[in-house]
Amino acid sequence: MPPSPFNSQRQEAFRDLLDDPSPIVRKGLLDEFSRIGTPAIDFLESLARGSNRMLASHARRLLEELKNANPSEDFRRFIRSLNYELETGTIMLCRVAYPQLKASDICDQIESIAQRCRELLIKPSSSRDRCVVINRVLFHEMGFRGNAEDYENPDNSYLNRVLETRKGLPITLSILYILVAQRLGAELDPIAYPGHFLVGSFEDDLPFYIDAFRRGKFSTPGQLLQYTDGQISVTQLGNLAPSPIREVLTRCCRNLVNHYKLRNQDDMAQLFNSFVLEFQRCHQKQTS
Repeated sequence: MPPSPFNSQRQEAFRDLLDDPSPIVRKGLLDEFSRIGTPAIDFLESLARGSNRMLASHARRLLEELKNANPSEDFRRFIRSLNYELETGTIMLCRVAYPQLKASDICDQIESIAQRCRELLIKPSSSRDRCVVINRVLFHEMGFRGNAEDYENPDNSYLNRVLETRKGLPITLSILYILVAQRLGAELDPIAYPGHFLVGSFEDDLPFYIDAFRRGKFSTPGQLLQYTDGQISVTQLGNLAPSPIREVLTRCCRNLVNHYKLRNQDDMAQLFNSFVLEFQRCHQKQTS
């Protein structure tokens, strides 16, 4: 069930709890304000400027704690750093919705998958050989698959939940695939194919693509391209090129905006839309 909107009634309830001395209540407030994001920050800043000195004092303390331990702000700072790394960015995005998540938990699970792949690898191995093994482990032994029956569920966009449910979107399954491959020494690339998301390998003589949503189906460039009058569209060629990490994470945020809107979780939709806009602003500033 989606959370209640951040309306005046909820704000009044939060206001009544601000002076509660219980550490459990305070932690609950911090977690909830962190989840709500910008509307909660605006609410606290309004109280901090108000005439009620005691309430203002509690609001300022919470604002300071949120500033020092706010996954949403951490992710925003990551965006502004322009130093994008796929694993770090993906985990930080997960912590926006799951603040108690430990990065080490995700890393350990990915390493466990990679270790199982190492047990099956025969050296020397090509990039394709390693992908065949990853396919066996991820999709056959462990049962990861695309969540076609509940595609719009926001949890499909969070890698921690994908690792738990073993179901996800094309983009999150592709991210998992790439992170496992990196631990095996295979440098794969994210491919933002129109309407879908793929993994690309350009290490061997002949490039190939993997559809993680369809249990690791292999495709050649020719199988993915559409032809018009016998010519390959330049635009289509661009769609088969590696995508910058910035675009991958922005696409994750856009998916979450759409999926939260479908569930009428407007607070979360607005929060992730603010990340999309932040990515756009930072990219424009970088290229101007």
